[in-house]
Amino acid sequence: MSSALPVRASRHRGARALFTGRTGGVSTGDFTGLNLARHVGDDAECVEHNRQLVAEAVGAPLVFVDQVHSADVHVLPETGPVPVVTADALVTTRRDVALAIMVADCLPVLLSDPVSGTVAAAHAGRAGLLGGVLERTVVEMARFGARPEDVTVTVGPSICGQCYEVPEQMRDQAAELLPAVHAVTRWGTPALDLRAGAVAVLTEAGVPAAAIDAGAACTLEDEEYFSYRRAARTGRFAGVIRRE
Repeated sequence: MSSALPVRASRHRGARALFTGRTGGVSTGDFTGLNLARHVGDDAECVEHNRQLVAEAVGAPLVFVDQVHSADVHVLPETGPVPVVTADALVTTRRDVALAIMVADCLPVLLSDPVSGTVAAAHAGRAGLLGGVLERTVVEMARFGARPEDVTVTVGPSICGQCYEVPEQMRDQAAELLPAVHAVTRWGTPALDLRAGAVAVLTEAGVPAAAIDAGAACTLEDEEYFSYRRAARTGRFAGVIRRE
C-alpha cells in the first residue's frame, strides 16, 4: 500500500487495512487535519477532499454507513452502487470498494478472512458492543463461508479502559452483560474497557486470541487522533479495509 498520508497500516491476510489519524488532511479549526465526518459541522468540500485522500491511499472508493450505535450489520450488494444505509458494521467480498468506519473514541474493528475473501468493518461503542454488533458481524461473514478460526481482527485506536470513566451504575450494568468490560481508571474511578470486551466477544465467537490485535493507541491520550472525550466539537478518523 502506497500513501502520502501518515496512516497506521494493519496487517491482514488477503486485505489492505489502515487507520487514519488526524494529520494529512485539509480541514481547519476544531476539525484540523483529516476529518472524514460530514455531520460534525466541518466544511463539506474539506471533508470530500479528505475522503478522496483516504480512497487514494487504499486504492478504492470508500463505503460508509450512517452510524447510530446499533448492532445492525449491512451486507453490501454484490455489484453496483452502494447507498448509505443506517448500520454500524459492513461486510463484503467485493474488491472494488473499501469499507470505512468512523470513530472518535469508540472501537473501529476491522476483520478479514483470506480463505473466503470476506472483509468487514464494525463500529463498536458501548451500546453496540453490548448489543452484539461484533457477534453479528462474524455471523454475517460466515454467510460468505468465513470461519472464525480463519479470521484476523484489528481493534484500532480507541479510548482505553484506564481512561474511559463512566458512572458506577453504568459500569456495573455493562459488566453484568459482559464481565470483561469492568475496569478502573488510573485515578481510581469506575471505567469500561471496551477493548477487553471486544476481545472476549470475538474469542467466544471462535476467533483465535492470537489473531486479534487490540494494542492500538488510546485516543484520549494521543492527540494524533480525534477524541470526543477530549473535545466534544471535533472530527472523526476511520478504520478502512479492502479485499485484495
